[in-house]
Formats: sequence, C-alpha cells, structure tokens
Amino acid sequence: MPPDTAHTYRAAVIGAGPGGIITAVRLRQAGIEDFVVLERAGGVGGTWRRNRYLGLACDIASHFYSFSFAPKPDWSRPFAGQAEILAYLEDVVSTFDLRRHLCLDTSVEAARWDHEAALWHLTTDTGETVTAQAVVASPGMFGELRYPDIEGRDRFAGTSFHAGDWPADHSLAGERVAVIGSAASAVQLLPEVAKVAGRVHLFQRSPNWVLPKEDKPFAVEQLEQFRSSPDSVAALREELFHRYADDPPFTKPEENAERERLGAACIAVVEDPDVRARLTPKDPWGCHRPLFSNDYYPTFNLPHVELVTDPIIAITPSGVRTVDGTERAVDTIIYATGYETTKFASVIDFVGRDGVHLRDAWADGAQAHMGITTSGFPNLLMLYGPNTNAGSIMYMIECQVDYILRTLHHMERDHLAWIDVRPDVMAAYNVQLQSDIENVQAWQGGCSTYYRVPSGRIVTQWPHSMARYRSLTDNPRPLDDYETHAHAHR
Repeated sequence: MPPDTAHTYRAAVIGAGPGGIITAVRLRQAGIEDFVVLERAGGVGGTWRRNRYLGLACDIASHFYSFSFAPKPDWSRPFAGQAEILAYLEDVVSTFDLRRHLCLDTSVEAARWDHEAALWHLTTDTGETVTAQAVVASPGMFGELRYPDIEGRDRFAGTSFHAGDWPADHSLAGERVAVIGSAASAVQLLPEVAKVAGRVHLFQRSPNWVLPKEDKPFAVEQLEQFRSSPDSVAALREELFHRYADDPPFTKPEENAERERLGAACIAVVEDPDVRARLTPKDPWGCHRPLFSNDYYPTFNLPHVELVTDPIIAITPSGVRTVDGTERAVDTIIYATGYETTKFASVIDFVGRDGVHLRDAWADGAQAHMGITTSGFPNLLMLYGPNTNAGSIMYMIECQVDYILRTLHHMERDHLAWIDVRPDVMAAYNVQLQSDIENVQAWQGGCSTYYRVPSGRIVTQWPHSMARYRSLTDNPRPLDDYETHAHAHR
C-alpha cells in the first residue's frame, strides 16, 4: 500500500530487510502501531532479496543468523542459502502480521529535519512526502554496488553485470566467463559458475584466506529432534552465541595462527604449484573479511578454470586485457567487486539541524554513538550503522532495536519532541573506539578497503565482543547521553 502522506507517523522505518523486520516486530510488541516501513524493492528481505547470484549463502550459522523471537527448527543445513533465508524472512513478516505496515516499491531519496516542528520529512522517488516524528534508518551495507575503475568498461559488446545485480534470465552454459574479483561473492559464485561455463577466468587483485565450512546438510534425525524439542534449538543457539559472541575479534594470536594453518591446508589441494603460490595470502588472517567455502580452492584444479593475477588495464569490446598485453576473449563479465560498505545511512540524503547533510558531516568517515545516533540529526536512529559489524548482524541489530525502543519509551514518558546525541558524548565514544580498533593488529596496515575510508579510519568494524555490545546498549538511562527538548505544549 502507498504511504499516507497526510498523516504524521510516530516512526518511519526505511528498509524491509532484517533490520526493518526486527524494528517492526518490536514496535508492535511495544504497542506502537503508528509506523510505516518504506521499502524500495517489491518485497521484503533486503540484501537477501536483492542478491541472487549462484552459490549465495550465509557465513554465519543459520540458528544464530536468525531472530531470537522467531527460531526456525528446520534449517536444511548449518549455513543456509539465499532462497531459504529469504523464505524465512518472508515467513516472519507474515507470522507477525507486518504487511499492514509495509509500503513496497517506495524508495526514500532524501529526508529533511524540520527543527521548529520537530519532524522528519522524507521524499520518495515518486516525489511524495512522508512525515514522521522519528526515523529508523536500515538501508543496510550491501545496497549500493561497487564497480571497478577500469578503462573501457562501457565498451564491452557481450553481457556484463555485477554479482549483486544478477540477471534472472541469463544462462552461462558453455560460455567464456570472466569473474573480476576474489572476495566474498567471488568465492561463493566461482564454483557454481565453473559447473556450467565452458571457460572461466578469475581475475584476482590480492588473495584471501578461505576457510572450510562445516556445512553438511542436517540429517533427518537431527531435523526431527529440532522440530520436536525447542530446547535443543535453544541449546544450539546458545552454543553458537558463545562461539561468535564471547571473544573480541582476531585478538588471540594462537587462534589466528591456527586459522592460517587451516587456510594453508585448504590451499594445498590446488595441484599447480604456481597457482597455489598465487592463491596464498601475504596478509594475516583477519586483515580482510573472513571468507569460507569448501569448493573454492578445488575449483582451480579444473582444466577450464584459470587464475589471472596480472592487473587488468582495459576492458575491450571482446574481452579483458591485462598489463602483460594478453587479451582474453569472453562472452560474459561478472563484476564480483563488492559494495559501498562505508556509507551507511548517508546513501540517503539526510539533512539535519542547520541544513547539514549527513554525507558532509561524515566527510572524514561515518561515525555515530554506538552506531545508532549521530550528532546534529535529531530523532534519527540507525541500524547496522558505523562500527557495528561483528559476528551475527542479526544479534547486533536486535541489540540496537532494543536500545531504540527503550529510547522511544523514555521520550514518550518524558514528553520529548526530539533528542540529539551530545557532540561531546559521540566524540569521546569514537576516540575510544578508534583507539580500541588500533589494538586489533590484524586490521592494521590498511589491507582492507571493505573496512576503511580514504581518511584511514576503520568505520565498519566493532572491535569487541558481541556480548560487550549487548551490555553497552542495555543502558537503562539512554537519554543521559542526549540533548533533549520537550513538546512546546507540555
């Protein structure tokens, strides 16, 4: 349904991915029905709807990459694929009766804060304006595609597309395929592409550690136990929580070294010693985003798969040319080159107090208080915001939504028109945060553009345990960190 442009909503939620779904459930559980969820796509699911490339699956175990309030006992395997995750998210939306709040095919292009009225005015792609007292922004990290800056990319005469915009009607059967990129999406899609393509060239800029996944499908007996015993599902989730949530990332040298040994053992299956050497990373485990696959390295033993490590200098009308002068003729180019992961809510043109644009406030890199609120933008509450990437994002978002609901409750209790995190509070938080990030040795050296912005700051990662983040966001007095203003009529 379209949004009610004549109504002022208590809250407008941007995005119907996992963050928007969690928010909608929690709002309804808190007795708040006066909200709208604005989603640019034609359905729910966020990144799990937009992305549909071959081999797409989650790298976090499914029983933990799910909502605490909606356990799924019958995941087909430990690490579910895209279709199963999307079906789960759609089922949660139906189970919790959220569709009445959804406005699909509605993209928020800009949002402007009206300080006198203490309201946000959101402009959609159709030019309509949606008004709300508070905004919960959940655009996700994987909504804006990143393409490489390669000469001639627009001159290719064949088929080309980004892995994040996979065409439903294109067959790779028998084709000559170039895969540009060697990180998360390439690691997952390469083995599947190799099963159908006639020839595959993977163009690698730098190698990554790829570890195995314990991903054997659950046996019938296991699934029956999960279905008949909710306690067994809860116990597994608790076990996974301690696996993912207890320890700060990459801070145990002996564990990091063990993962590198495991990665080296996986690379050892590659038969060609030259290919094996070029697949072996020079950077330590954790320097880049951790990757997992049981099939990636064995794919390079196939006679029709080539690893190319010479830099690309141009895309030609018929293929890809590397610096050594070699041109490889291909029918299809797949850009497995990732996403603009460091923009967060600034992918939308938010304009806050004094007419400041969020993208300008974040010119040196995104920053926020606990990744949720940023100074100068009252009543803007973010999910999966700066420096909240850790373990299961589902768990991290639940922490954030619980904090947001507590904050909204305190605003209602104290009859507040707006709140705005104090600049000194946000600054102190981020000084300490960046200091803690510097202590994670695996992230130093600037080896990952996934984490860093041009200024050098790491803006995606949380440097502590997930359990510590839960403790931080459980603050019983959240408004102590804010400048507040009461309703004029109170």
